[in-house]
Amino acid sequence: MSAQIHQFMCLEDNFGVLIHDPESGATASLDAPEAGPILAALAETGWTLTDILVTHHHNDHIGGIPGLREKFPQARIVGPAPDRERVPGADVYVGEGDKVRVGTLEARVIETPGHTRGHIVYYFDADRLLFAGDTLFALGCGRAFEAPGAVLYQSVMKLAALPGDTRLYCGHEYTQSNGKFALAVDPHNQRLQDRMKEVAALREKKAATLPSLLSLEMVTNPFLRADDPGIQKNLGMSGADPAAVFTELRERKNKF
Repeated sequence: MSAQIHQFMCLEDNFGVLIHDPESGATASLDAPEAGPILAALAETGWTLTDILVTHHHNDHIGGIPGLREKFPQARIVGPAPDRERVPGADVYVGEGDKVRVGTLEARVIETPGHTRGHIVYYFDADRLLFAGDTLFALGCGRAFEAPGAVLYQSVMKLAALPGDTRLYCGHEYTQSNGKFALAVDPHNQRLQDRMKEVAALREKKAATLPSLLSLEMVTNPFLRADDPGIQKNLGMSGADPAAVFTELRERKNKF
């Protein structure tokens, strides 16, 4: 693996993530929840910020941009083309299939509408790194704020098709709370039960539960398993369209 990753906490439960290319010295912040912790992480690593890659317009993902720009005025801001009016001031806007380079590292942009209508994610194919923002979480997914559940389902299915050895980074430390809901709708899943013990041990030490492997998500995350007969049976939706099952899962999670 050529990319170096540094992950840390911002705000209350947001993840800050830096990706660094040791060959060129380029460093990108994946979103910018809060300037202070990102600047501290840059000082700790000795890296220089060259890019900010934005997934969506919510303030807990872009609120740190002004402070970062003040310290690194040459840093390039990359924003979602489908949502350019709500991420103003970006230097470049990108959409489905576009490529974004951080030094010699290259990310592919995937549009994932649902949580917001213009949400995008960044996938570094060579390093098997997925920065999913608030579309896909460990053991969960984002709320479908700006599109029907079926639209968000298609977005998470696009991510589910990525290689199983992909490492998932996302916007929040929600794994334990997501897992409690997952157990409620998939109570007989032994791998999920085992994983929740691992998650509890990590959180007891205040350690991060990310990154996660996509292959692990595929067998434990109910939002990636809406076609699973056991989950469908537990919801009283045996044989239903997986998009409808996903939508029901998301609605129940909203009230959980």
